[in-house]
Amino acid sequence: MVEKDNRLPLYYQLMDVIIGKIEAGELKDHDKLPSERELCEMYNVSRTTVRQTMQELEKEKLIYKQHGKGTFVSPKVINQSLLKFYSFTEEMKKINKVPSSQVLAFKEIESDTQLAKKMEISEGTKVYKITRLRFADDEPMMYETSYLPLSRFPDLHGDDLERMPMYTLFRDKYKAIITKATERFSAIPTSKKEAALLNIREGEPSLLINRISFEGDSIIEYTVTIARGDKFTYSVELN
Repeated sequence: MVEKDNRLPLYYQLMDVIIGKIEAGELKDHDKLPSERELCEMYNVSRTTVRQTMQELEKEKLIYKQHGKGTFVSPKVINQSLLKFYSFTEEMKKINKVPSSQVLAFKEIESDTQLAKKMEISEGTKVYKITRLRFADDEPMMYETSYLPLSRFPDLHGDDLERMPMYTLFRDKYKAIITKATERFSAIPTSKKEAALLNIREGEPSLLINRISFEGDSIIEYTVTIARGDKFTYSVELN
């Protein structure tokens, strides 16, 4: 409700109305907003008020415009803290999204010199190479390639990873507990292949994440992830 006798500016009231609809789920990711004229009629405000509202919402990255098509609700950005170990599956559940994975490739390989060095194993040691696409509410979010030592996870199958999150599988089937993990982040342009899988434009910024997970002193996972830059932010609290 926009009230002209309210002490708050009209554009601010209209912002509150639209933000409320987004938070309540009445307006979802990529939903088209009514036109300026329609908003003027719906809330009995001037076009100047509507334009100021749209400008402020765009500054807050809550909406985006497409030339000739209209104004749309921006997809929610997922913020993950770097202060603690996190799981994609658990983080998606926390924001009421349904996580899922599609295994694109699953094979056994012999580690080359570079991979052996990364995983602190002997060259030629057998590892699983697992390529997955990670989804939230059926929308592709991450493209991941994981390497796991065959000796620590015998009889692992690709189907296992579609039925169960990787870290749950580690814990329940193999009694493997991750004691620490290290990650390195860098911004990269998305390649043609990655863009096609993630349903974004080639060259859009993505996050390259290299994760190494430990069980005690042993590396039990090395994962390279391409995360959509429009979907994720990472934060750390400085004291």
